[in-house]
Amino acid sequence: MSVLHTLDWLVILGYFGIILALAWWAIKRQQRTSDGYFLAGRNLGWFVVGASIFASNIGSEHLVGLAGSGATDGVAMAHYELHAWCLLVLGWIMVPFYIRSRVFTMPEFLERRFSPTARTVLSAISLVAYVLTKIAVGVFAGGVVFAVLLPDVNLFGMDSFWVGSILVIVVTGLYTVLGGMRAVAYTEALQTIVLITGSALVTVFGLNALGGWSELRAIAGSEMFNLWKPLVPAGIEGTWAPVKEAGRMAWYFNDNYPWLGMLFCAPIIGLWYWCTDQYIVQRALSAPNETQARRGSISASFFKLLPVFIFIIPGIICYALAVSGKVPALQQQLIGPDGQIIRDNAQQAFPLMVANVLPIGVRGIVVAGLLAALMSSLAGVFNACSTLFTIDFYSRIKKNVTQERLVWVGRVATTVMVLIGLMWLPVIRGGKGLYDYLQGVQAYLAPPIFVVFFLGVFHKRLNAKGCLAALYTGFILGLLRLAIDTPVKMIEDFEYTEGTFLWIMNNVFFQYYSLFIFVVCTVVMVGVSYLTDAPAYDKITGLTYGTVTEEHKKGSRASWNRWDVISSATVLLLILAAYLYFVG
Repeated sequence: MSVLHTLDWLVILGYFGIILALAWWAIKRQQRTSDGYFLAGRNLGWFVVGASIFASNIGSEHLVGLAGSGATDGVAMAHYELHAWCLLVLGWIMVPFYIRSRVFTMPEFLERRFSPTARTVLSAISLVAYVLTKIAVGVFAGGVVFAVLLPDVNLFGMDSFWVGSILVIVVTGLYTVLGGMRAVAYTEALQTIVLITGSALVTVFGLNALGGWSELRAIAGSEMFNLWKPLVPAGIEGTWAPVKEAGRMAWYFNDNYPWLGMLFCAPIIGLWYWCTDQYIVQRALSAPNETQARRGSISASFFKLLPVFIFIIPGIICYALAVSGKVPALQQQLIGPDGQIIRDNAQQAFPLMVANVLPIGVRGIVVAGLLAALMSSLAGVFNACSTLFTIDFYSRIKKNVTQERLVWVGRVATTVMVLIGLMWLPVIRGGKGLYDYLQGVQAYLAPPIFVVFFLGVFHKRLNAKGCLAALYTGFILGLLRLAIDTPVKMIEDFEYTEGTFLWIMNNVFFQYYSLFIFVVCTVVMVGVSYLTDAPAYDKITGLTYGTVTEEHKKGSRASWNRWDVISSATVLLLILAAYLYFVG
């Protein structure tokens, strides 16, 4: 039986109505140019930029994955969410270069800094990665949500997983195709408000059902609130070894996140994602100037501090309610005969909280928040893919194309992405371990991209040959690991012979392997660059710190004031406070 009542449905329908009305308003204001369609005319204000960045990042996989992680491992995954400081790096370090270059895409910036070939390579990899990761994971997580909240829905032989996922993909695709970046950004700004409000209500009502924060700490225990002390199960020997071995475990935050990996690898992934990924940076590129882009990044960093409290904490609350027996339905779903949480069921923690803790009416608001999360992340990836294909491939092949033609191609490309999203549904539902598998993919893709962007900006001597060598080397190493991992993740009971090369490669923690790729790419880029000719510095003026002119410096200095500095410092202090609090 559905957990939603008439009032909940009215709230959800109202949400859809407002979203479509806002999208229609954005469509009517849209300029029929490539700037207008792909970058909203480059006139988005700082709040819309910041809210859009946050909404694009927070998909339903966060609600499903983070809450599930909270239920099983406490605040361990808060490390990723406390990477709000990466957005300050975007605003203060990378935005000046991006805004000055007036590019549409991140690969286009790479062309300005290095070469057209570098642009093509990054564009192709980004497109494939978006289809295999962002669309796939978003659809999977959305299916989990619908399966819990609408278990009895059946339409034309399709269950709730299919009906709900198809509905959201089609509605999201419709306004993304028609409205472009403007419709995406403004709807995401509204979705941010709905998402934060709905998720905060889960925390509030969950704590009320449990008996307050002190009761949560008492039932969950100090380990669930410890970011620093590794979690090694009783009877298992702890080791610093980078390879997983039976009976010996690296110092853990949880089953697959060793302490050293989190400390050194997570920032690389974070800086790649927040500062160089088209999916995120496209919002900053849509700002009219450096000031608005920077302030949008700063506002997004404030938003990014919230997931710890509105996603992870509800997962811990769900665990406490289940293990204490205060909500019998949660205990039946999540706690096994041994009294321990059933890890496979923990992914349902957030929707189970919605179904069993929230009152009628409020439930509808939170479900609207869940839909907002799914729609915003899908809209972001649809639009990013469309921009990459149209600007980085089509417009370079077809010279002197009209602005109207580029917009039309962009809409066709978005439609193709929507169809691919629909085609992914049976793959996602049937794949064995696919969701967990995809979490490591970005760890293999991030290092070479991080290296060429950041080293390229900070070191003017690095050239196109070094960039390409690093990209090719990094992607080959990443694909090698993926090729080795795939049979283990996709074929039941498949495993390599212990001690062989393939077994070692498969059992090295993905964070350590990611660090290996990072080190190799750095050495390759620097080595090849210094063994070949220096780049023409006059052609990269303003694109590196070594080629920034006095005029550029004055322009950047005039783009910020003391309040921007105070706001950024506040974010850093809040991150520090969170780390100091979560010490067990």
